Amino acid sequence: MSFAELGLSDKVQQAVAAAGYTEPTPIQAQAIPHVLSRRDVLGIAQTGTGKTAAFTLPMLTLLETGRARARMPRTLILEPTRELAAQVEENFDKYGVNHKLSVALLIGGVSFGDQDAKITRGVDVLIATPGRLLDHFERGKLLLTGVELLVIDEADRMLDMGFIPDIERIVKLVPFTRQTLFFSATMPPEIQRLADAFLHNPVKVEVARAASTASTITQRLVATGREDYEKRETLRELIRGATDLQNAIVFCNRKRDVAVLHRSLQKHGFDAVALHGDMDQHARMAALDSFRSGEMPILVASDVAARGLDIPAVSHVFNYDIPHHAEDYVHRIGRTGRAGRSGQSFTLVGPGDEKSLAAIEKLIGQPIEWEGPTLAERPASEGSSRRRGGGRGEERSRGRKVKVRSGGKSRGSSEEAREEAPAPRAAQPAREEHENRRPRQDRHERQDRHERQERQERQERSSDRGYQGRSRRDDDMDEKVIGLGDHVPAFLMRPVTTKKAK
Repeated sequence: MSFAELGLSDKVQQAVAAAGYTEPTPIQAQAIPHVLSRRDVLGIAQTGTGKTAAFTLPMLTLLETGRARARMPRTLILEPTRELAAQVEENFDKYGVNHKLSVALLIGGVSFGDQDAKITRGVDVLIATPGRLLDHFERGKLLLTGVELLVIDEADRMLDMGFIPDIERIVKLVPFTRQTLFFSATMPPEIQRLADAFLHNPVKVEVARAASTASTITQRLVATGREDYEKRETLRELIRGATDLQNAIVFCNRKRDVAVLHRSLQKHGFDAVALHGDMDQHARMAALDSFRSGEMPILVASDVAARGLDIPAVSHVFNYDIPHHAEDYVHRIGRTGRAGRSGQSFTLVGPGDEKSLAAIEKLIGQPIEWEGPTLAERPASEGSSRRRGGGRGEERSRGRKVKVRSGGKSRGSSEEAREEAPAPRAAQPAREEHENRRPRQDRHERQDRHERQERQERQERSSDRGYQGRSRRDDDMDEKVIGLGDHVPAFLMRPVTTKKAK
């Protein structure tokens, strides 16, 4: 089947041919005719199959007749993230080269003035995130009574990000007679109920089983330790040993971990750039541009980059953290293996991740193979008795300091630890009896010295793991503070004079 058989206009077909596409993907072949016939569509397909073009191309054909009015957009596309919204705008620019349509992008991080100017002139296509769209509406700069077609993209992501109340409010503001399109890779029950409420007699287009993964992706699990420095070391070994690695996306669950891991990779000589929700829009777009151009081959990101971003040539995906929601795994690894290309994904699994891993394998309907030993076969971690710190020249092992060779490997093996271990347990009673005969003051001095050493170790570990920005108070939270501690105000130390009772 060719694009000419789908009913698209000549202008759209010429733009598609100029872009180098000859045959539509399954989701495009099934959805485009229904969109052109003004039917509501519920589209379900795995990520990377061309869902964006499935509604962009028919919209361009439908918008060839009519014109836009001031502050009243003709069509509305809702996206969960700024990056997805900007990507949809790029699709309209690419496929709409033969049209004279006005497109406006309403996202955060951009001044209201520029956006207001475009809306006032009138737009045919309005692409927005829910929050910024409602901001313009509440300021009286936007009317939604002229919307003819409403597109809700990545509906399950809208649910995860808490946008559903905003979506329900926006749906009430658009006309009841509008045409509505739903597109997503997964369809949990909550989204299915919303689709039943928003769509009128929809056509369900499902070209792949919901929450399935592409067959072009090689999936592997990698066992790692519980500690963060162990996971970072495992990730570095994977990146160095990966075959045919052109570029890679590393996913973390938390924004703080993105920043820490980004600094760690740069410290070890990797060209990496970070992307997370706390960055301003200019920095986010600059990070994506540097990754797309190949200037920075490694992108460390949160789930903000897991949905819909079209970067076709990503060769590897690394899950530094196993995702909390099984659906996010499908979206993350879907950044590779796109458009028929092969890709590889590696997921780091540590102690405590077994439940999340079981949920992922249940969702995708297949077990994931292990790269190397499984989590059960991996030797126990030495995290409690071993501290990274070769540059400091010493390690902690069973409460005693063990010297290490400068510039060499740390003496952290079990045999060396036993050589430096304290005396056997049989000698302990005599030692305890000797210590009990010491004055009480000596005991307090030893206890204070021990607490100071523990406090210094906590500070070194937090610095070693990249938390230089944490306050001193966070490092000392385990200490017992009596009263105001060492910070008694001077006015409380003044002597108090009282009147003598008669």
